[in-house]
Amino acid sequence: MFDLLHLKPEVKDKPDARSLAPEHPERGCAIEFRDVTFAYSPERPVLKGISFSVPAGSTLAVVGPTGSGKSTLMRLLFRFYEVGGGAIRVDGMDIRDLTQDSLRRQMAVVPQDTVLFNDTIAYNIEYGAPGAPRVDVERAAEAAEIHKSILTFPKQYDTVVGERGLKLSGGEKQRVAIARAILKNPAIMLLDEATSALDTATERSIQGSLSRVCQGRTTVSIAHRLSTIVGADQIIVLQDGLIVERGSHGSLLEQGGLYAEMWHRQLEAEEEARTGAGAKEDSEDAVTSA
Repeated sequence: MFDLLHLKPEVKDKPDARSLAPEHPERGCAIEFRDVTFAYSPERPVLKGISFSVPAGSTLAVVGPTGSGKSTLMRLLFRFYEVGGGAIRVDGMDIRDLTQDSLRRQMAVVPQDTVLFNDTIAYNIEYGAPGAPRVDVERAAEAAEIHKSILTFPKQYDTVVGERGLKLSGGEKQRVAIARAILKNPAIMLLDEATSALDTATERSIQGSLSRVCQGRTTVSIAHRLSTIVGADQIIVLQDGLIVERGSHGSLLEQGGLYAEMWHRQLEAEEEARTGAGAKEDSEDAVTSA
């Protein structure tokens, strides 16, 4: 632990770094990737000249096969790493000229795997904005549609959720993550495969909450299930660190390329799952009748 504390961070603020402070965070911030290259190690480039722009208040979805560089885009936007080449701009300012704290204050993430502390559910929601008053925590829970569920818990908001939130269902944990993001009131919302670990029914329910939360904010969504991003203003398809397709859901299907192939493959998988579930129910009914 002491060795770790003595490590010097590779990403540092410039002495004259500015603060990112949009006047109206609820309207979002514009994002631009301009010919961005990046590699975790020199012999293996991950991004090879990525360029796209996201107007303030609009939604961008990023899809592609595993290892195409989707999550790397989000790490670079957070400035966990410095770009190898090119630039990333937020509201027209290069993020290397901004303080890391002010940049990250304007972003909130709803991850695939929500990390919860073995503390009260109020504490876990408040983690989005430490020190927020209880009334704001409850408003965030209402917006994330978990408030009514919390009122049924033994100690309501003072109920301890257990190690890593084991006392909550998968859907409830995701709603806590959404409530955290709402409480933070960010200009940029980042969804990192936020519902891919959930069943279809729960996913559809939570997708409605996410849509309301993201409305009017700049949203970047990394998606595994393509059905969750059909309404995105712009979709980019990554493959081997390059943007191979871009457009709306409809236009990408018309192109008949990688996105269309992924879409039809997922439809077939869902149909097979439904058919299999139906056959299992028929078999159980036959056994019961017998």
